[in-house]
Amino acid sequence: MGDLTSRDALERSRTEPAAGDLKTNRLVPVKRWSYGLSGTENCVVHGENIAAMACLGPSIGGRVKCAYMDPPYRSGERFTHYNDDAGHEEWLCDVAARVKKVWELLTDDGSVWVSIDDNEVHYLKVAVDRLVGRDKFVTTVIWQQRTTRENRKAFSNNHEYVLVYAKNPRRFSRTRNGLTMTEDVRSRYVNHDDDPRGPWQSVSANVQAGHAVRSQFYVITAPNGRKHTPPNGRCWVYNQQRMELEIAQGNVWFGKDGLGVPRLKKFLTASPRGLTPETLWTANDVGTNDHAKKHIQTLFPGEPPFDTPKPEALVARIIQVASNPGDLVLDPYFGSGTTGAVALKTNRRFIGIEAGEHAATVAAARLRQVVDGEQGGVSALVDWQGGGGFDFFCLRQ
Repeated sequence: MGDLTSRDALERSRTEPAAGDLKTNRLVPVKRWSYGLSGTENCVVHGENIAAMACLGPSIGGRVKCAYMDPPYRSGERFTHYNDDAGHEEWLCDVAARVKKVWELLTDDGSVWVSIDDNEVHYLKVAVDRLVGRDKFVTTVIWQQRTTRENRKAFSNNHEYVLVYAKNPRRFSRTRNGLTMTEDVRSRYVNHDDDPRGPWQSVSANVQAGHAVRSQFYVITAPNGRKHTPPNGRCWVYNQQRMELEIAQGNVWFGKDGLGVPRLKKFLTASPRGLTPETLWTANDVGTNDHAKKHIQTLFPGEPPFDTPKPEALVARIIQVASNPGDLVLDPYFGSGTTGAVALKTNRRFIGIEAGEHAATVAAARLRQVVDGEQGGVSALVDWQGGGGFDFFCLRQ
């Protein structure tokens, strides 16, 4: 797969123009590692990520819709492509500094997603809370990263975390995408009363009364005259005026015989955003570390494995929820290039930054295969046939 040297990059900088809008004399284009269409704003930057983001800031500041960060976990191990043995305080300061830099590049409704494990997740959350504000925290996703049992330890740790923060959580909540509706969920929508609005499912019309107001306690009179009061400790989800309007509009279901407790009708056509993402992401839905390693091995048979890749399905779900086609996605810990591969396959633009030599020998080499129509990962799910391209840059010291 070749190697990448700063001398080679500097020689090429004398003759090759910068691609797209990334105009800085510190970003040196390297044509031998670029591939496919040029000037797409898709790029891989070989260099230290804080310095690279500082160079990119004038071009991409306020334009990054989704940032995915997969920093070293401080596991104490030495992997093939990088060492993960930093001290706690050094590690925490380093990762927090990079979150801060990413934060400056987000759109107003942009979000940052940080993968981490049990060893540092609690410390990192407190550090990021202090850095950007606790009110910017959205949720913690739990990812089932392995399905086999680890018998050598007191507990078999089968999950990792993804911390989610948004520049403006309210705006993010309004603009984030839902997940594709599965056939299992779709089958729950049935048209019991031949409603012209189509299939629907019923949900409870009462909620816990802990934060209720007086107007949520009243008697509902069904069309057949039957009276209904909320169960103990519960109240109606709407006030009486709103509930009577919903009944008049045919949005409340009292059962086929009209004697059932009132339930609200939720129509299939009223869910254009898809399913609300849950916080538990299982291996069946988004893959495991083992799936990711096997995928990388098929791309580079006989080569030293990349030890800690993330499955494309995991990154694809993050990108699906947090961005739309054409949006810019940033990954300052590019690793094996998973974020770039998924971005290409889902019609997002991407910038990946990686300090190690594998920026070229693994990430860029992988992306060349993606442009050529590589069929692993999420390719079948998104009907990927190849296309696009990316530019490769070295960060001049």
